[in-house]
Amino acid sequence: MSELRERIHDNRNGLDYVLVGDYYIPALKLDEEEERRPIGKWGRMHRSYLKEHRPVTYTEMLLSGRMGAYLADVDEQARARYECIVNQMKAKERVDEELKRSDWWLWVQSMNSIQCRAEEIVLSEIIYF
Repeated sequence: MSELRERIHDNRNGLDYVLVGDYYIPALKLDEEEERRPIGKWGRMHRSYLKEHRPVTYTEMLLSGRMGAYLADVDEQARARYECIVNQMKAKERVDEELKRSDWWLWVQSMNSIQCRAEEIVLSEIIYF
């Protein structure tokens, strides 16, 4: 039997493969930009959603090397949207420093309510589209 080569290239899909034990594994490399941009809470939630409910899109993005940048963008958009919604709700419901000084428990209750509602909006608009 002939020796297996250490690396092979598949012209059909353009991927290189590395021999690990008896199996060839795709030799995937992250771009420099992807390594620098962090993926936060919202990006991780969207990745889980894609993996479970959109497996074809998830696999295609992962193999093409676009996943990291895409998730970082989603995370930034969701974080900005969340902060905007929270600030708008605080202004509309008059949840401010004055309320915090006068009735601390009401302020805590109001802030928890606002944050939960804002999170639900971001989840439905951006994360679970």
